[in-house]
Amino acid sequence: MENLDERRNSSRLKPNCDIQFRRAAAGEFQFGTCVTLSGSGLGFLASQSFDEGLALEIQILPLSSVAPPMIAFVEVMRSVKQADDSYKIAAVIKSIKGN
Repeated sequence: MENLDERRNSSRLKPNCDIQFRRAAAGEFQFGTCVTLSGSGLGFLASQSFDEGLALEIQILPLSSVAPPMIAFVEVMRSVKQADDSYKIAAVIKSIKGN
């Protein structure tokens, strides 16, 4: 069986840091944990599932105060329920917000 990691265009980081997210430009931010980050997408844990195709605004909050938060708009690709009743959300980055 072919290893999918070998076909990726960019490597994955495992930041294990806080993330805030909300439906694009609407509502209160919710909190989760960013578990993977690459050049084109991310994975995070959330307390709820999101429909495929939904646009979210995210803020990745780095562990170090030296780096600013990364603010981006993403599109949900899938939500997978985990054993602890959280959901692992996979999303593709559509745009990164600058200062």
